This record gives sequence, structure tokens and C-alpha cells, in this order.
Amino acid sequence: MAKDEKLLNRYMILDELDQNQSVDQDEYKERLKEYQLRMLNLQRVLMDSKHNVIVVVEGPDAAGKGGAIKRLVEKLDPRGYRVYSIVKPTDEEYRHHYLWRFWNKLPSYGQIAIFDRSWYGRVLVERVEGFAMPNEWKRAYREINDFERWLTDDGTVIVKFYLHIDKDEQLKRFRVREADPLKHWKITEEDWRNRRKWDRHNEAAQDMFEQTSLPNAPWTVIAANYKWYARLKVLRTTLKALEALNLRS
Repeated sequence: MAKDEKLLNRYMILDELDQNQSVDQDEYKERLKEYQLRMLNLQRVLMDSKHNVIVVVEGPDAAGKGGAIKRLVEKLDPRGYRVYSIVKPTDEEYRHHYLWRFWNKLPSYGQIAIFDRSWYGRVLVERVEGFAMPNEWKRAYREINDFERWLTDDGTVIVKFYLHIDKDEQLKRFRVREADPLKHWKITEEDWRNRRKWDRHNEAAQDMFEQTSLPNAPWTVIAANYKWYARLKVLRTTLKALEALNLRS
């Protein structure tokens, strides 16, 4: 079994993932078309059910989260999904429990919500940057597990991805963004600051897997140096989770 597909545990080291996971262009195009059609067909049945779907996508800067999400929803009925790009909390959100700002973004029955970063920021960037105190981010594991259990007990399917690239690949993608006027907006000083804390971010992610990868909402870690492979893996894993519902039209 590939290292990125093993059952997540405390011994998993992100920078030891096998990044030699690739797919050729012809296979990519064929599988992409197949998976997107299957997603669309399942979405149509989902819309008439008492289930909903939450897809969480985390990972380091430039890991390809946006590109994977784009291919996931590209052929879906836009009336049946929403994509949320989670950024710094507003002043009002700071005055509430950190999960408060996610409640009104949860999908209604029959709908899909995709989170480009999520409530896991509490145990990732907020932990690393010191925005959450140790007692706050440590108790967040239990709070998040309870939150997700409430949802899955009510019929929500939660699919959680962590797209990981190695440090050299991240630098290459940063340089491409800096050199391209159409992509320059994607690179900020915050990205460089996060890169300087690479090991601390990895440690936080590895602790997160250990504490929050549970049977009702497991993590799937994807070696994402090769974008085509990562995009297909996201689609295939989401399809598998939806097909497990045995929805009937």
C-alpha cells in the first residue's frame, strides 16, 4: 500500500511520503471525465436525499488545493454546492467560539459544501502562530471530533483531504507565482513566513491526523507533487465516500 494511503497514525511523517505518484496525460483526461460524470450523477441523487456532503481540503501553501477543488466541482450542478475559502476571522468572528463562523456554512440536506481550509486552522496555523493558546488548541481536538460526530450522526458525509508537497516543490511553485503577473497575487509574505516554519506546520498536521482521523471522518493524505495524480485522488476518494451511501434514484 502506498505510504500516502496507509491508515494515519502517530508514526506518519509527511516529508517521507512517496511523491513519485504520477499519471500520464491521456489517463488523466480519461479518468477526469469519467470521475466528473460519476460525481454529477451522484449529485443528482444526493439532492433528493436526507444526506449532505462536506469536503475539507487542507495542506501547505501552493499544494494545489484550489486546482483539486476546481476539478471536483467543475461539472457539478452549481445549485447543489458551495465552495468556501476560509481566511482570517473578522472582528465579529473573533468574538465568538472559533466554530461559530462555520455553522451557517454547513450544507442543507442534499447539498455539498467544500472548505478550502477549515475549522482545522485552530490546530494548524493558529497553533503554530500562537493565535490559540496551548490549552485552546489542545482541547480543540475533542471539540472538532464532537462537532463532526454530530454531523455524521445526522447523515453528513465528511471527506477530509490533506494535500502535501515537498519543500523543494513548494519553492518551485512559489517562484512560478512570483514570475507570472497573472499569478503574482497568489504569493504573499505570509506564504514565505509559513515556509520558514515548515517543520512546525508538519508537526501540527501530524498531531492533527493522530487526534482527528476517526472512522466517521478519516483523513486522506495525498502526495501532491504531481497535480494530475492529486486531483484524480481527490475525485476518486470523494466518489467512494458518496457511493458508500448506496443512494438510489
